Amino acid sequence: MKVLVVESPAKAKTINKYLGKDYEVLASFGHIRDLPAKDGSVDPDADFRMIWTLEDRGSKRVTDIAKAIKGAEKLILATDPDREGEAISWHVLEALREKRVLKDLPVERVTFNAITKDAVQAALRQPRQIDQALVDAYLARRALDYLVGFTLSPVLWRKLPGARSAGRVQSVALRLVCDRELEIETFKPREYWSLIATLATKDGGVFDARLVGADGKKITRLDIGNGKDAEAFKKDLELATFSVANIEAKPAKRHPYPPFTTSTLQQEASRKLGLAPAQTMRIAQRLYEGVDIGGETVGIITYMRTDGVDMAPEAVQDARRVIGKEYGDRYVPGAPRKYTTKAKNAQEAHEAVRPTDMSRLPKYVAKYLEPEQARLYDLIWTRTIASQMESAELERTTADITAQVGPRKLDMRATGQVIKFDGFLTLYNESKDDEADEDEGRLPPMKTGDSLERRRIAASQHFTEPPPRYSEASLVKRMEELGIGRPSTYAAVLQTLRDREYVKIEKKRLVPEDKGRIVTAFLESFFRRYVEYDFTADLEEQLDRVSNNEIDWKQVMREFWQHFSAAIGETKELRTTEVLDALNELLGPHIFPDRGDGSNPRTCPTCGTGQLSLKLGKFGSFIGCSNYPECKFTRQLAATGIDGDGDGSSENGGQPGVKVLGEDPETGLQVTLRDGRFGPFVQLGEGEKPKRSSLPKGLSPAQVDLEKALKLLALPRQVAVHPESGEPILASIGRYGPYVQHGKTYANLGAGDDVLEIGANRAIDLIVTKESGGGGARRGAADPGRPLGEDPESGMSIVVKAGRFGPYVTDGETNATLPRAMAAEAVTLDDAVELLKARRAAGPSKKPARGRKAPAKKAPAKKAPAKKAAAKAPAAKKAAAKKSTAKKPAAKKAAAKKTAKAG
Repeated sequence: MKVLVVESPAKAKTINKYLGKDYEVLASFGHIRDLPAKDGSVDPDADFRMIWTLEDRGSKRVTDIAKAIKGAEKLILATDPDREGEAISWHVLEALREKRVLKDLPVERVTFNAITKDAVQAALRQPRQIDQALVDAYLARRALDYLVGFTLSPVLWRKLPGARSAGRVQSVALRLVCDRELEIETFKPREYWSLIATLATKDGGVFDARLVGADGKKITRLDIGNGKDAEAFKKDLELATFSVANIEAKPAKRHPYPPFTTSTLQQEASRKLGLAPAQTMRIAQRLYEGVDIGGETVGIITYMRTDGVDMAPEAVQDARRVIGKEYGDRYVPGAPRKYTTKAKNAQEAHEAVRPTDMSRLPKYVAKYLEPEQARLYDLIWTRTIASQMESAELERTTADITAQVGPRKLDMRATGQVIKFDGFLTLYNESKDDEADEDEGRLPPMKTGDSLERRRIAASQHFTEPPPRYSEASLVKRMEELGIGRPSTYAAVLQTLRDREYVKIEKKRLVPEDKGRIVTAFLESFFRRYVEYDFTADLEEQLDRVSNNEIDWKQVMREFWQHFSAAIGETKELRTTEVLDALNELLGPHIFPDRGDGSNPRTCPTCGTGQLSLKLGKFGSFIGCSNYPECKFTRQLAATGIDGDGDGSSENGGQPGVKVLGEDPETGLQVTLRDGRFGPFVQLGEGEKPKRSSLPKGLSPAQVDLEKALKLLALPRQVAVHPESGEPILASIGRYGPYVQHGKTYANLGAGDDVLEIGANRAIDLIVTKESGGGGARRGAADPGRPLGEDPESGMSIVVKAGRFGPYVTDGETNATLPRAMAAEAVTLDDAVELLKARRAAGPSKKPARGRKAPAKKAPAKKAPAKKAAAKAPAAKKAAAKKSTAKKPAAKKAAAKKTAKAG
């Protein structure tokens, strides 16, 4: 028996069908070990010694593998063919060595670029040893990310209230988004005019020509800068006679695009399918690991984490055969196309992302796939086939037109393009983020010397526009161009920026939040080297050299840590005024936008003499007046304020980020909308304990008016009467979101429920379902989770949810927490089934629930006399209280460190 280890149960299930009874295929469920989330897990003073601990489920996996290899002929490590996969195999091997179960058992490493029977069998015939250089590159990245997170994040907490974390790649990606926003804010529009003549040939063909020259001088796009000059040109053109000075037609070709890499797949899936990078990778993972196609489980695309654009020779030949059969021999080029990658630091030796079988046409497999899987497979197949098709043949025509008005000659130009042979364009055309379609209409027939009839002259005013905000696709493209991060990490980086509330998405564009801009400004001021694009790209290049076995990873770490630790030490001496001065300087255009009337945007609108500047408060940043406390003007950091359309100011002594909504008609107390430490909330009146209500998820401050605020402050409200008990059912908002309550029974509202609008029927249904044993725990997630399907054995529905302690899968009876290496977006039905099986097999948890202290086992003891026991009680109680008090600071410190781990 040979034991083969892969990452996921879905992959294990597919491969097991190919190998038969001589193999036992097990899944590690991703990484089995991790660095503990505490200081000291990476120790620079001990030559970057790293302390690894088994994950909760990792221990079970190692035990299963150790049990399986007893008496086995061989152990084969077959995790993914990239650095992360190499690291997982290394972790498995190290954990088994620590258990001392390997003895003399042969260990081999194999990789599958595709999960097909032929690919798997071919890989098993070419085993190798674990590539230590790839492991070293992984160790260096992991140590770098850990040290940056655990040393830089606490600095942010101390100096910038509200900031959550910083990361080696995350912070540079955030800077890209913030820099683009600064470009937009500081952009000065420039006026320019265009002159277009609509002309007709003698045969009636109509076309447009643009003014490009006058009196022997060229006129470029911005040369006509005002309406007066434009009107003068227009008058001349309205009096001119037009003729063809020259016409030239040139053949041209457009070549197909290379097949997909990880980043280009994410970009095109975002543009064409509207998928976020994380979604794209989750779906692609499933297509790679195997899907059921007509009773056969097979991987239908190759490995999806790659920088390579090349394809295996047999795959190229298959593509050419499909092109000839489906589109005709005219679309098959004379020689196969060969592509080379242009991405900076590209190093992966894998093939491009392509179908494993070119003859598996999208229209044939769509019925076996989920809709999103079918759409993504169609995109991958189409791009791959198009990459081996013949080029498109075009004809580009340029007509130079002379406009003669008296002795003055004006030059016009018309261009057109026609497709003579569509080639690969018959199948595929790449989308663009911010570029207009280059294709132009065909010009009507004309020849040199022909006179032209003037139909219309148009003078149009334009203004230059700022660069567009990044979309997720264009940000991925820019990061790849700069050599920042690796393609396999882009999806996680973007998700982290959103989770940290550093950026938000509006109209499919990334907009930096104030919190993100402050973090970026702080890092640029005091850690500039570590958010420089070139520095980050150079560090990536060094890590690539480590993976190529050219340099030692610890030497890279030593050089980095020497400078980085010194920079961290310097920030300890920073005074608050220094931080504020730097932030005011860098964020000036954002905090104090030009008013357009020439006045100083920093002048206080209340007292008229004070200067506004950025201040740091308990709950974050705000704008205040230099004449405080005489002048108590304050407003939110953003110019738009808390309501999204005003200035968010508080001129009469209010707190930062306070907006008065009106008065409560019953009590006459003021109703305000405020920014708090845990988000926006509404408040009734002032005083020691005023009535408050947080805003439910999905309700933005801009949507809150007096009426809505009063409804929130009226919570809890009765929405129904229980059909059996006759007791009221209440709706309200708690620590874990909106809920309905009957007595001691609580049920969370779903993602589509509104706590202010929920009706009686829905509330009763939620309570009755909860009382009958359905639904999640009171402290669970407020949404119903993402359905994964039915358990093939029990028939119970399985969903993945976001829980208090992380994502988990559940069938309503058993809950199984996801391993840290497994994202909620990536979990599949097979993964969930295996996780739930493992949880049930483990029996009741031997550990106390997180956050709860395990009850101490009581040892049998003789009863003390009543009087003696009574005498001891006060002393014991006092000692226990003292012990509890002593533990609190340590527990608080440990909790803070635990959250320091950066994305």
